[in-house]
Amino acid sequence: MTSLRAKIFIKIMKAMSMKDEGIFDVKKKRENLEKRVSMFKMPRKVKVEHIDVDGIPAEWLYPHNSEKNRVILYLHGGYYTSGSPKTHRSLAARIGKTSNSPVLLIDYRLAPENPFPAALEDSISAYNWITKQKGIKTNKLMIAGDSAGGGLVLATLIKLRDEKNALPAAAICLSPWTDLALTGDSIKTKADEELMLTEIEVRQAAQFYLKEAESKNPLASPLYADLNGLPPLLIQTGTAEILLDDSTRFVDKAKTSGVKVTFDLCPEMFHAFQMFGNLIPESKKALKKIGMFVQEIFSQNS
Repeated sequence: MTSLRAKIFIKIMKAMSMKDEGIFDVKKKRENLEKRVSMFKMPRKVKVEHIDVDGIPAEWLYPHNSEKNRVILYLHGGYYTSGSPKTHRSLAARIGKTSNSPVLLIDYRLAPENPFPAALEDSISAYNWITKQKGIKTNKLMIAGDSAGGGLVLATLIKLRDEKNALPAAAICLSPWTDLALTGDSIKTKADEELMLTEIEVRQAAQFYLKEAESKNPLASPLYADLNGLPPLLIQTGTAEILLDDSTRFVDKAKTSGVKVTFDLCPEMFHAFQMFGNLIPESKKALKKIGMFVQEIFSQNS
């Protein structure tokens, strides 16, 4: 059952009109996202270290007393056109804290200045940097991300597998964007419930990112990929979001392909609701589940 606090919060969010309607203005979108992060408070006792990862700006997030021999590589959301360590530092830090793990949060290149496959190239570079430069074993490494970052997580796994690289222990996708062709029914059926996204905006963002690539390219839209051989996945999605079918269809296909999937479908929750971890009980509960998933996987690999 949805908490009273969440119900009130959702009403306030609807009144604030978090959706950006009309023509996609990249500069405005980036500015709005930066402004809205003020509500996302950093958890206490997390050290932030700014670093360079083979030319990619990044941050290490070190929760107090976290295990030093494990890492979560975090890929932020934002339509592939916006977002940064600043906008997603709080969410990534909360995931690190609840899972007792350091997090590497990278500032991958964004479209339209850097369309597909720039973001994927950066995520692969960061993964290789962690394993080769930092010496972290792949059984002590996970990749996580939200929205576009969740789709990028899956694309990264597919690319690593296709190139016969060792895969991480597991991956975590929060409201992942898996279908840039936007063929799911929920893009329309969930439009009234959705708090954060609009169909027109998502379509425009897809065009910015894809540029000349096909919308069903498996490395841009993982829903259309061969999913055999992927590591265990945690996919966490709300029922009140237009990208719901991006998760449900991907989960079905992954399970059919023999992938071990934990699907956490959260009633009445909106897109990337985990970002509000300091504001509503449902976000806190979701983050706790992520932490339990990470701890279980890593403990199995000890």
